Amino acid sequence: MKIALCQLDMAWEDKAATKQRILSLMSACSPKERIDWVVFPEMTLSGFSMNKEKTSLDASDTAFFADLARRHKTCVSFGGVQDGRNDLVTLDASGKIISTYSKIHLYSFGSEDKTYRPGSRQEKFILNGMSVVPAVCFDLRFPYLFWNTAAEADLYVVIASWPARRAEHWMRLLQARAIENQCYVVGVNRTGRDPMLEYSGNSMIFDPLGKVVLDCKTGEGVFITDTEIIRELIVKTRTRFPFIKDRRPDFPFS
Repeated sequence: MKIALCQLDMAWEDKAATKQRILSLMSACSPKERIDWVVFPEMTLSGFSMNKEKTSLDASDTAFFADLARRHKTCVSFGGVQDGRNDLVTLDASGKIISTYSKIHLYSFGSEDKTYRPGSRQEKFILNGMSVVPAVCFDLRFPYLFWNTAAEADLYVVIASWPARRAEHWMRLLQARAIENQCYVVGVNRTGRDPMLEYSGNSMIFDPLGKVVLDCKTGEGVFITDTEIIRELIVKTRTRFPFIKDRRPDFPFS
């Protein structure tokens, strides 16, 4: 599977302007370049805002990404607010919704919990024969979410608006989740600025051994994996190093 990460600077609370920016970035992709899945950052069209009127998705917003999927013949994952929840939505190449995950851990340090409602369950979906478990930004700091589903997961996808001042945490936590769960981890973060914070991008993909597959660094653009993302590497890693079976989730702390 070939994965594209769209690392962009959203127009603050301006969905129409951000859509134009996305179209411009995607148009730079060669039509000869095969892309199986393109992933966008958290609250893709608005930026990470507490203004529900600006962050909430309507039918035209979903239609925009569905058209993008059909035009580029690729699956698409994007973020936005639905029913008061901070969601990660995934479409297949025909534009049909195949997964909706609601962020479980809301960022109380930034008062997200005062504006939005938390999700209550994890999700899993199949993409190109791989089992994918989605997460959103602050979820990354809670390893039990990943441990809970590790045995069934081939790949974790995390979309984010992670501030530049803690970029080192973002990159190291993504790598840790890949190493400890022996699967691929795809992390897509925004770049640029909003009225409060600066964002450095640093979108990355790590393989089941924690090796870098793709590093988007800090520039805006669509970055595509050079190598195929393959399930065989997960099976090989977990067969050679069968660590997951040694976990003790029931181990008492006192």
